[in-house]
Amino acid sequence: MPKLGMREVRRAQLIDATLLTIDEVGLAGTTLASVAQRASISTGIVSHYFGDKDSLLEATMRHILRDLWAATTRRRLASKPQARTRLRAMVAANFDVSQVSGPVMKTWLAFWSQSMHEPALRRLQRVNTRRLYSNLCAEFAKALPRSAARRAASGLAAMIDGLWLRGALSGDPFDTKAAMRLANDYIDQLLPRSES
Repeated sequence: MPKLGMREVRRAQLIDATLLTIDEVGLAGTTLASVAQRASISTGIVSHYFGDKDSLLEATMRHILRDLWAATTRRRLASKPQARTRLRAMVAANFDVSQVSGPVMKTWLAFWSQSMHEPALRRLQRVNTRRLYSNLCAEFAKALPRSAARRAASGLAAMIDGLWLRGALSGDPFDTKAAMRLANDYIDQLLPRSES
């Protein structure tokens, strides 16, 4: 009989192995067998827990998204309730250490590419995109008319994604402070001075 909690431990071990395997050989080179080898277990166990490679990638991305949500929640709770500080908290969460390590960035890139071909991954991407937009829109709406808040949220979401993508693809260490400065400047340009 398996030990209590072993399923969660094993899944976490396999997700970590997936991140490291994608980091080393990319998504195309990542197989259930290569993940199993890295985790020092049988391929059958990986298949038992995840079924196939797409399900393994989906579970890995759900793990990364939970980390993103936790970083966002932690920063929002620690910030003042004003729109500017809450928006800055959301920007910081998207450039959190949990989102900018080499393995995580390569997995995000693989996920985005694969989500164009796999319906379950596409749904996950849409949920993430909508969540970010909705949260940004709610904060901008505290200080701007609804239509302006929507435009601002779309712009900031695109800026976050673009800055993150450029950082991931640069080949240099990711200067998250510079990325956050640019995104925060955008927020400052849109919000009235009285909103602090």
